Amino acid sequence: MDKIAGLKEILALDPKNSFARYGIAVELASRGETASAVAEFDALLANDPDYTAGYFMAAQTLSSAGRTAEAIERLKSGINCAARSGNRHALSEMQAMLDELDR
Repeated sequence: MDKIAGLKEILALDPKNSFARYGIAVELASRGETASAVAEFDALLANDPDYTAGYFMAAQTLSSAGRTAEAIERLKSGINCAARSGNRHALSEMQAMLDELDR
């Protein structure tokens, strides 16, 4: 079974399952389906604004698509989320990417 199909089955049972939504977004990004991936990241973060990894992966997806300004905004939101939740590792990774993009 296709990864996305399996994850969508999980979402059908639990529409707010952040892990499944994140998995779909990452899989779409890996397939180069940027618009669909970003839409899934948006849905993820609307339902679970504390899902820190969603900000970082969304920023990476946007950056890979040449959408640097949007990636920077996503990183800033992610850094705020990581600071709020005390996730220093994620904060450090996102800050490093932000420093690279925001030159």
